Amino acid sequence: MNDLGAMKSLDGAMAWIERAAESAVADFARMIAIDTAFPPGAGYDAFADLMDELIAPLGFQSQRVVVPEALWAAPGNWAKGQRTNLIGERETGKPVLGLYFHVDTVPAAPGWTRDPLALTREGDRLYGLGAADMKGTIVAVLLALRAAQASGLDLAYDPTLLFCTDEEGGLYPGIRYLAELGLLKGHILNFNGTAAPRIWAGCFGLFNLLVRIHGHTVHAGEGNNSGAGVNAIEAALPALQALAALKPTVAARTSTLPAPPTATGPLTARLDIAAANGGTAGGQVPSLFEILVSRRYAPEERFEDAYAEIAGAIAAAMEPVKAASPSVQIETHLVGHLAPTSDPTGPHWPRWQAALSAGFGYRPEEFRAWGASSCSDFGWVQRTGMQEVLLTGLGRPDRHIHSPDEHTTLTDIVALAKSVLAYLAAGFAPDLIPENAAQNAANVSPTSQKEFAR
Repeated sequence: MNDLGAMKSLDGAMAWIERAAESAVADFARMIAIDTAFPPGAGYDAFADLMDELIAPLGFQSQRVVVPEALWAAPGNWAKGQRTNLIGERETGKPVLGLYFHVDTVPAAPGWTRDPLALTREGDRLYGLGAADMKGTIVAVLLALRAAQASGLDLAYDPTLLFCTDEEGGLYPGIRYLAELGLLKGHILNFNGTAAPRIWAGCFGLFNLLVRIHGHTVHAGEGNNSGAGVNAIEAALPALQALAALKPTVAARTSTLPAPPTATGPLTARLDIAAANGGTAGGQVPSLFEILVSRRYAPEERFEDAYAEIAGAIAAAMEPVKAASPSVQIETHLVGHLAPTSDPTGPHWPRWQAALSAGFGYRPEEFRAWGASSCSDFGWVQRTGMQEVLLTGLGRPDRHIHSPDEHTTLTDIVALAKSVLAYLAAGFAPDLIPENAAQNAANVSPTSQKEFAR
Protein backbone atom coordinates (compact mmCIF):
# COMPACT_ATOMS: atom_id res chain seq x y z
CA MET A 1 0.00 0.00 0.00
CA ASN A 2 1.38 3.44 -0.91
CA ASP A 3 1.52 6.34 1.58
CA LEU A 4 -1.75 7.82 0.29
CA GLY A 5 -3.53 4.49 0.62
CA ALA A 6 -2.14 3.98 4.11
CA MET A 7 -3.40 7.37 5.25
CA LYS A 8 -6.83 6.72 3.76
CA SER A 9 -6.95 3.44 5.68
CA LEU A 10 -5.97 5.25 8.89
CA ASP A 11 -8.61 7.92 8.27
CA GLY A 12 -11.20 5.19 7.87
CA ALA A 13 -10.14 3.56 11.13
CA MET A 14 -10.31 6.91 12.91
CA ALA A 15 -13.86 7.39 11.63
CA TRP A 16 -14.70 3.88 12.85
CA ILE A 17 -13.66 4.89 16.39
CA GLU A 18 -16.11 7.79 16.37
CA ARG A 19 -18.95 5.56 15.15
CA ALA A 20 -18.22 2.80 17.67
CA ALA A 21 -17.49 4.92 20.74
CA GLU A 22 -20.96 4.57 22.26
CA SER A 23 -20.75 0.78 22.07
CA ALA A 24 -17.67 0.81 24.34
CA VAL A 25 -19.57 2.37 27.23
CA ALA A 26 -21.12 -0.99 28.14
CA ASP A 27 -17.65 -2.56 28.48
CA PHE A 28 -16.61 0.41 30.59
CA ALA A 29 -19.54 -0.19 32.95
CA ARG A 30 -18.45 -3.80 33.45
CA MET A 31 -14.92 -2.67 34.34
CA ILE A 32 -16.12 -0.10 36.88
CA ALA A 33 -18.42 -2.68 38.51
CA ILE A 34 -15.46 -4.89 39.51
CA ASP A 35 -13.97 -3.62 42.76
CA THR A 36 -10.21 -3.62 42.29
CA ALA A 37 -9.47 -1.16 45.11
CA PHE A 38 -6.03 -1.39 46.67
CA PRO A 39 -5.78 -1.91 49.51
CA PRO A 40 -6.75 -4.70 49.72
CA GLY A 41 -6.63 -5.68 46.01
CA ALA A 42 -9.04 -8.59 46.20
CA GLY A 43 -10.63 -8.17 42.76
CA TYR A 44 -7.74 -8.88 40.42
CA ASP A 45 -8.83 -12.37 39.35
CA ALA A 46 -12.31 -11.14 38.45
CA PHE A 47 -10.87 -8.28 36.42
CA ALA A 48 -8.48 -10.63 34.61
CA ASP A 49 -11.49 -12.79 33.69
CA LEU A 50 -13.20 -9.78 32.11
CA MET A 51 -10.08 -8.70 30.20
CA ASP A 52 -9.63 -12.24 28.92
CA GLU A 53 -13.16 -12.13 27.54
CA LEU A 54 -12.71 -8.73 25.88
CA ILE A 55 -9.32 -9.28 24.22
CA ALA A 56 -9.85 -12.83 22.93
CA PRO A 57 -11.94 -11.69 19.90
CA LEU A 58 -9.03 -9.43 18.94
CA GLY A 59 -6.74 -12.43 18.56
CA PHE A 60 -4.78 -12.10 21.79
CA GLN A 61 -3.38 -15.09 23.62
CA SER A 62 -3.51 -14.62 27.39
CA GLN A 63 -1.01 -15.52 30.06
CA ARG A 64 -1.61 -15.06 33.78
CA VAL A 65 1.37 -14.27 35.98
CA VAL A 66 0.80 -14.35 39.73
CA VAL A 67 3.13 -12.45 42.06
CA PRO A 68 4.19 -14.79 44.91
CA GLU A 69 2.57 -13.87 48.21
CA ALA A 70 5.96 -13.78 49.94
CA LEU A 71 6.82 -10.67 47.88
CA TRP A 72 3.70 -8.58 48.56
CA ALA A 73 2.26 -9.83 51.88
CA ALA A 74 1.94 -7.21 54.61
CA PRO A 75 0.58 -7.17 58.19
CA GLY A 76 -3.11 -6.97 58.97
CA ASN A 77 -5.64 -6.32 56.22
CA TRP A 78 -3.37 -4.16 54.08
CA ALA A 79 -3.38 -6.61 51.18
CA LYS A 80 -5.62 -9.58 50.35
CA GLY A 81 -6.25 -11.83 47.38
CA GLN A 82 -4.18 -13.27 44.57
CA ARG A 83 -1.98 -10.82 42.62
CA THR A 84 -3.00 -11.87 39.13
CA ASN A 85 -1.40 -10.00 36.22
CA LEU A 86 -2.67 -10.65 32.70
CA ILE A 87 -0.49 -10.45 29.58
CA GLY A 88 -2.24 -10.45 26.20
CA GLU A 89 0.08 -11.17 23.25
CA ARG A 90 -0.48 -11.19 19.50
CA GLU A 91 2.88 -11.79 17.85
CA THR A 92 3.45 -11.70 14.09
CA GLY A 93 7.17 -10.98 14.07
CA LYS A 94 6.93 -7.18 14.17
CA PRO A 95 8.55 -5.08 16.90
CA VAL A 96 6.55 -5.22 20.13
CA LEU A 97 4.77 -2.31 21.77
CA GLY A 98 3.73 -2.92 25.37
CA LEU A 99 0.48 -1.20 26.42
CA TYR A 100 0.50 -0.91 30.21
CA PHE A 101 -2.43 -0.46 32.59
CA HIS A 102 -2.63 -0.79 36.36
CA VAL A 103 -5.99 -2.33 37.12
CA ASP A 104 -6.18 -1.30 40.78
CA THR A 105 -7.88 1.84 42.05
CA VAL A 106 -7.69 3.63 45.37
CA PRO A 107 -10.56 2.83 47.78
CA ALA A 108 -13.69 4.94 47.36
CA ALA A 109 -13.35 7.94 49.67
CA PRO A 110 -16.31 9.36 51.62
CA GLY A 111 -18.19 12.04 49.72
CA TRP A 112 -19.23 10.27 46.51
CA THR A 113 -22.58 11.57 45.27
CA ARG A 114 -22.93 8.62 42.89
CA ASP A 115 -22.30 4.90 43.29
CA PRO A 116 -18.52 4.58 42.77
CA LEU A 117 -18.90 1.02 41.44
CA ALA A 118 -21.59 1.83 38.89
CA LEU A 119 -20.76 3.81 35.76
CA THR A 120 -22.92 6.94 35.67
CA ARG A 121 -23.40 8.71 32.34
CA GLU A 122 -24.20 12.43 32.43
CA GLY A 123 -23.91 13.86 28.95
CA ASP A 124 -20.30 13.45 27.86
CA ARG A 125 -19.12 12.70 31.40
CA LEU A 126 -18.60 9.15 32.69
CA TYR A 127 -18.41 8.80 36.49
CA GLY A 128 -17.00 5.86 38.42
CA LEU A 129 -14.12 4.74 40.63
CA GLY A 130 -11.11 4.39 38.33
CA ALA A 131 -12.84 6.06 35.39
CA ALA A 132 -9.84 8.30 34.65
CA ASP A 133 -7.20 6.40 36.64
CA MET A 134 -7.18 4.24 34.69
CA LYS A 135 -9.94 1.92 33.47
CA GLY A 136 -11.06 4.48 30.89
CA THR A 137 -7.69 4.11 29.17
CA ILE A 138 -8.37 0.40 28.70
CA VAL A 139 -11.62 1.32 26.95
CA ALA A 140 -9.70 3.69 24.65
CA VAL A 141 -7.08 1.08 23.71
CA LEU A 142 -9.70 -1.59 23.02
CA LEU A 143 -11.48 0.91 20.76
CA ALA A 144 -8.24 1.52 18.86
CA LEU A 145 -7.54 -2.20 18.45
CA ARG A 146 -11.09 -2.93 17.30
CA ALA A 147 -10.86 -0.09 14.78
CA ALA A 148 -7.60 -1.48 13.40
CA GLN A 149 -9.13 -4.94 13.10
CA ALA A 150 -12.35 -3.70 11.48
CA SER A 151 -10.45 -1.54 8.98
CA GLY A 152 -7.71 -4.06 8.15
CA LEU A 153 -5.12 -1.47 9.17
CA ASP A 154 -1.47 -2.45 8.75
CA LEU A 155 0.33 -2.03 12.08
CA ALA A 156 3.92 -1.06 12.75
CA TYR A 157 3.97 -2.97 16.05
CA ASP A 158 2.65 -6.14 17.59
CA PRO A 159 0.70 -4.86 20.63
CA THR A 160 1.14 -6.61 23.98
CA LEU A 161 -1.44 -5.78 26.65
CA LEU A 162 -0.17 -5.61 30.24
CA PHE A 163 -2.90 -5.56 32.92
CA CYS A 164 -0.98 -5.17 36.18
CA THR A 165 -1.57 -5.13 39.93
CA ASP A 166 -0.72 -3.01 42.97
CA GLU A 167 0.40 0.29 41.44
CA GLU A 168 -1.47 2.32 44.04
CA GLY A 169 1.33 2.07 46.60
CA GLY A 170 1.87 -1.70 46.64
CA LEU A 171 4.94 -3.39 48.05
CA TYR A 172 5.64 -5.37 44.89
CA PRO A 173 3.75 -4.02 41.85
CA GLY A 174 2.92 -6.49 39.11
CA ILE A 175 4.87 -4.64 36.42
CA ARG A 176 7.97 -4.88 38.61
CA TYR A 177 7.57 -8.65 38.81
CA LEU A 178 7.03 -8.96 35.04
CA ALA A 179 10.13 -6.84 34.38
CA GLU A 180 12.28 -8.86 36.75
CA LEU A 181 11.11 -12.08 35.08
CA GLY A 182 12.17 -10.67 31.69
CA LEU A 183 8.62 -10.76 30.31
CA LEU A 184 8.60 -7.18 28.94
CA LYS A 185 9.46 -6.76 25.26
CA GLY A 186 10.05 -3.83 22.94
CA HIS A 187 9.13 -0.45 24.38
CA ILE A 188 6.13 0.50 26.54
CA LEU A 189 3.31 3.01 26.42
CA ASN A 190 2.21 3.72 30.01
CA PHE A 191 -1.38 5.01 30.43
CA ASN A 192 -0.91 6.27 33.99
CA GLY A 193 -0.59 9.92 32.96
CA THR A 194 -2.49 12.96 31.80
CA ALA A 195 -4.42 14.03 28.73
CA ALA A 196 -2.00 16.87 28.07
CA PRO A 197 0.74 17.90 25.60
CA ARG A 198 3.38 16.65 27.98
CA ILE A 199 6.86 15.23 27.60
CA TRP A 200 7.35 13.09 30.69
CA ALA A 201 10.47 14.05 32.65
CA GLY A 202 10.14 11.48 35.45
CA CYS A 203 8.59 11.43 38.91
CA PHE A 204 9.12 10.99 42.63
CA GLY A 205 9.28 7.76 44.57
CA LEU A 206 6.80 6.77 47.26
CA PHE A 207 6.87 4.47 50.25
CA ASN A 208 4.27 3.66 52.88
CA LEU A 209 5.16 2.65 56.43
CA LEU A 210 2.72 0.92 58.76
CA VAL A 211 3.57 1.78 62.37
CA ARG A 212 1.84 -0.46 64.93
CA ILE A 213 1.78 0.54 68.62
CA HIS A 214 0.74 -2.26 70.99
CA GLY A 215 -0.70 -1.60 74.42
CA HIS A 216 -2.84 -3.87 76.58
CA THR A 217 -6.63 -4.12 76.74
CA VAL A 218 -8.55 -3.97 80.01
CA HIS A 219 -12.06 -2.94 80.98
CA ALA A 220 -12.44 0.78 80.31
CA GLY A 221 -13.80 1.23 83.81
CA GLU A 222 -10.43 0.16 85.17
CA GLY A 223 -8.51 2.35 82.71
CA ASN A 224 -4.79 2.60 83.19
CA ASN A 225 -5.14 2.84 86.97
CA SER A 226 -5.17 -0.92 87.38
CA GLY A 227 -1.58 -1.10 86.21
CA ALA A 228 -2.51 -3.80 83.74
CA GLY A 229 -3.96 -1.70 80.92
CA VAL A 230 -2.04 0.43 78.43
CA ASN A 231 -4.00 2.63 76.03
CA ALA A 232 -2.28 2.18 72.66
CA ILE A 233 -3.84 5.33 71.15
CA GLU A 234 -2.65 7.54 74.00
CA ALA A 235 0.77 5.85 73.95
CA ALA A 236 1.07 6.69 70.23
CA LEU A 237 0.53 10.43 70.65
CA PRO A 238 4.28 11.25 70.87
CA ALA A 239 4.84 9.37 67.61
CA LEU A 240 2.09 11.35 65.91
CA GLN A 241 3.56 14.59 67.22
CA ALA A 242 7.03 13.62 65.98
CA LEU A 243 5.69 12.91 62.50
CA ALA A 244 3.86 16.24 62.45
CA ALA A 245 7.06 18.02 63.52
CA LEU A 246 9.07 16.29 60.79
CA LYS A 247 6.59 17.20 58.05
CA PRO A 248 7.79 20.79 57.35
CA THR A 249 11.43 19.66 57.36
CA VAL A 250 10.66 17.13 54.63
CA ALA A 251 8.55 19.64 52.67
CA ALA A 252 11.51 22.04 52.51
CA ARG A 253 13.40 19.64 50.23
CA THR A 254 13.03 20.47 46.56
CA SER A 255 13.78 18.60 43.37
CA THR A 256 15.40 19.68 40.13
CA LEU A 257 12.69 17.85 38.17
CA PRO A 258 10.88 20.45 36.00
CA ALA A 259 7.56 21.32 37.63
CA PRO A 260 4.22 21.29 35.76
CA PRO A 261 3.34 24.52 33.92
CA THR A 262 0.61 25.28 36.48
CA ALA A 263 2.92 24.88 39.51
CA THR A 264 3.80 27.93 41.58
CA GLY A 265 7.17 26.61 42.69
CA PRO A 266 9.53 23.62 42.56
CA LEU A 267 8.40 20.09 43.29
CA THR A 268 8.90 19.21 46.96
CA ALA A 269 9.08 16.08 49.07
CA ARG A 270 6.10 15.18 51.26
CA LEU A 271 5.36 13.35 54.46
CA ASP A 272 1.75 12.61 55.34
CA ILE A 273 -0.10 10.67 58.02
CA ALA A 274 -2.33 8.88 55.56
CA ALA A 275 -4.38 6.77 57.97
CA ALA A 276 -4.77 6.15 61.70
CA ASN A 277 -6.83 3.34 63.20
CA GLY A 278 -7.35 1.95 66.68
CA GLY A 279 -9.87 0.91 69.26
CA THR A 280 -13.00 -1.20 69.02
CA ALA A 281 -15.49 -0.02 71.65
CA GLY A 282 -16.04 2.52 74.40
CA GLY A 283 -15.90 -0.20 77.01
CA GLN A 284 -12.31 -1.23 76.26
CA VAL A 285 -8.90 0.32 76.60
CA PRO A 286 -7.51 -0.10 73.05
CA SER A 287 -4.55 -2.44 72.67
CA LEU A 288 -3.53 -1.57 69.11
CA PHE A 289 -3.12 1.69 67.21
CA GLU A 290 -1.92 1.75 63.60
CA ILE A 291 -0.46 4.73 61.74
CA LEU A 292 0.08 4.68 57.98
CA VAL A 293 2.85 7.07 56.97
CA SER A 294 3.16 8.10 53.32
CA ARG A 295 6.47 9.58 52.17
CA ARG A 296 7.06 10.95 48.67
CA TYR A 297 10.77 11.31 48.03
CA ALA A 298 12.56 13.18 45.28
CA PRO A 299 14.92 11.38 42.88
CA GLU A 300 17.76 13.26 44.60
CA GLU A 301 16.96 11.55 47.93
CA ARG A 302 17.93 8.04 49.00
CA PHE A 303 15.13 5.74 50.09
CA GLU A 304 17.29 4.36 52.89
CA ASP A 305 17.88 7.83 54.33
CA ALA A 306 14.22 8.82 54.12
CA TYR A 307 13.14 5.58 55.79
CA ALA A 308 15.74 5.91 58.56
CA GLU A 309 14.71 9.50 59.26
CA ILE A 310 11.10 8.52 59.94
CA ALA A 311 11.98 5.41 61.92
CA GLY A 312 14.47 7.39 64.02
CA ALA A 313 11.98 10.15 64.79
CA ILE A 314 9.38 7.61 65.92
CA ALA A 315 11.88 5.65 68.04
CA ALA A 316 13.15 8.81 69.78
CA ALA A 317 9.61 10.03 70.49
CA MET A 318 8.56 6.69 71.95
CA GLU A 319 11.54 6.21 74.28
CA PRO A 320 9.89 7.98 77.27
CA VAL A 321 6.67 6.02 76.65
CA LYS A 322 8.49 2.70 76.71
CA ALA A 323 10.43 3.74 79.80
CA ALA A 324 7.16 4.47 81.62
CA SER A 325 5.32 1.43 80.20
CA PRO A 326 7.79 -1.32 79.23
CA SER A 327 4.99 -3.49 77.84
CA VAL A 328 4.42 -1.04 74.95
CA GLN A 329 5.64 -2.58 71.71
CA ILE A 330 6.35 -0.77 68.42
CA GLU A 331 6.52 -2.34 64.95
CA THR A 332 7.39 -0.57 61.71
CA HIS A 333 6.63 -2.33 58.41
CA LEU A 334 7.25 -1.26 54.82
CA VAL A 335 3.92 -1.99 53.12
CA GLY A 336 4.36 -0.12 49.83
CA HIS A 337 7.20 1.20 47.71
CA LEU A 338 7.46 2.76 44.25
CA ALA A 339 10.97 3.76 43.17
CA PRO A 340 11.52 7.15 41.45
CA THR A 341 11.39 7.23 37.65
CA SER A 342 14.34 9.00 36.04
CA ASP A 343 14.28 10.72 32.64
CA PRO A 344 12.24 8.33 30.47
CA THR A 345 12.71 10.03 27.08
CA GLY A 346 14.03 8.04 24.12
CA PRO A 347 13.88 7.51 20.35
CA HIS A 348 10.12 6.76 20.20
CA TRP A 349 9.02 10.00 21.88
CA PRO A 350 8.91 12.23 18.75
CA ARG A 351 6.47 9.91 17.00
CA TRP A 352 4.37 9.50 20.15
CA GLN A 353 4.07 13.28 20.36
CA ALA A 354 2.91 13.35 16.74
CA ALA A 355 0.34 10.65 17.56
CA LEU A 356 -0.95 12.65 20.55
CA SER A 357 -1.35 15.62 18.24
CA ALA A 358 -3.29 13.47 15.77
CA GLY A 359 -5.70 12.33 18.47
CA PHE A 360 -6.10 15.38 20.69
CA GLY A 361 -5.28 18.14 18.21
CA TYR A 362 -2.25 19.48 20.09
CA ARG A 363 0.16 21.82 18.30
CA PRO A 364 3.91 21.10 18.45
CA GLU A 365 4.63 24.32 20.33
CA GLU A 366 2.23 23.30 23.13
CA PHE A 367 4.40 20.43 24.35
CA ARG A 368 6.36 20.95 27.57
CA ALA A 369 8.56 18.63 29.61
CA TRP A 370 7.70 18.24 33.27
CA GLY A 371 7.98 15.79 36.12
CA ALA A 372 5.65 15.14 39.04
CA SER A 373 5.60 14.43 42.75
CA SER A 374 3.05 11.74 41.91
CA CYS A 375 4.60 8.32 41.46
CA SER A 376 4.90 5.43 39.03
CA ASP A 377 5.77 1.76 39.25
CA PHE A 378 8.08 2.20 36.26
CA GLY A 379 11.03 3.16 38.45
CA TRP A 380 11.27 -0.58 39.11
CA VAL A 381 11.09 -1.30 35.38
CA GLN A 382 13.96 1.11 34.72
CA ARG A 383 16.08 -0.75 37.24
CA THR A 384 15.91 -3.81 34.99
CA GLY A 385 17.37 -1.88 32.06
CA MET A 386 14.38 -0.41 30.19
CA GLN A 387 14.93 3.35 30.36
CA GLU A 388 12.46 4.74 27.80
CA VAL A 389 8.80 4.89 28.78
CA LEU A 390 6.11 6.70 26.80
CA LEU A 391 3.33 8.26 28.87
CA THR A 392 -0.27 9.29 28.34
CA GLY A 393 -3.61 8.95 30.08
CA LEU A 394 -6.93 10.55 30.90
CA GLY A 395 -5.92 12.67 33.86
CA ARG A 396 -6.97 16.31 33.94
CA PRO A 397 -7.07 18.74 36.89
CA ASP A 398 -10.89 18.65 37.08
CA ARG A 399 -11.34 14.87 36.83
CA HIS A 400 -11.23 14.25 40.63
CA ILE A 401 -8.69 11.43 40.39
CA HIS A 402 -8.34 9.68 43.79
CA SER A 403 -11.29 11.76 45.00
CA PRO A 404 -15.09 11.47 45.17
CA ASP A 405 -16.91 11.62 41.83
CA GLU A 406 -13.91 10.72 39.68
CA HIS A 407 -14.81 10.89 36.00
CA THR A 408 -13.59 11.15 32.44
CA THR A 409 -15.32 12.06 29.19
CA LEU A 410 -16.20 10.07 26.11
CA THR A 411 -14.55 12.84 24.08
CA ASP A 412 -11.21 12.20 25.79
CA ILE A 413 -11.57 8.42 25.41
CA VAL A 414 -12.10 8.87 21.66
CA ALA A 415 -9.12 11.24 21.39
CA LEU A 416 -6.87 8.82 23.27
CA ALA A 417 -8.07 5.92 21.10
CA LYS A 418 -7.16 7.90 17.98
CA SER A 419 -3.71 8.68 19.38
CA VAL A 420 -3.03 5.01 20.11
CA LEU A 421 -4.34 3.97 16.70
CA ALA A 422 -2.10 6.50 14.94
CA TYR A 423 0.96 5.30 16.86
CA LEU A 424 0.23 1.66 16.02
CA ALA A 425 -0.43 2.36 12.32
CA ALA A 426 2.46 1.53 9.98
CA GLY A 427 1.49 4.36 7.65
CA PHE A 428 1.57 7.09 10.28
CA ALA A 429 4.82 9.14 10.25
CA PRO A 430 6.87 6.14 9.08
CA ASP A 431 10.04 8.25 8.93
CA LEU A 432 9.81 8.67 12.72
CA ILE A 433 9.67 4.92 13.46
CA PRO A 434 13.09 4.08 14.99
CA GLU A 435 12.82 0.43 14.00
CA ASN A 436 12.41 1.45 10.34
CA ALA A 437 15.58 3.53 10.49
CA ALA A 438 17.46 0.66 12.12
CA GLN A 439 16.21 -1.79 9.49
CA ASN A 440 17.15 0.56 6.63
CA ALA A 441 20.62 0.96 8.08
CA ALA A 442 21.00 -2.80 8.37
CA ASN A 443 19.94 -3.26 4.73
CA VAL A 444 22.64 -0.93 3.38
CA SER A 445 25.48 -3.02 1.97
CA PRO A 446 29.13 -2.18 2.78
CA THR A 447 29.62 -1.13 -0.88
CA SER A 448 26.64 1.20 -0.70
CA GLN A 449 27.95 2.69 2.53
CA LYS A 450 31.28 3.45 0.83
CA GLU A 451 29.49 5.03 -2.13
CA PHE A 452 27.37 7.11 0.23
CA ALA A 453 30.48 8.24 2.10
CA ARG A 454 31.96 9.58 -1.15
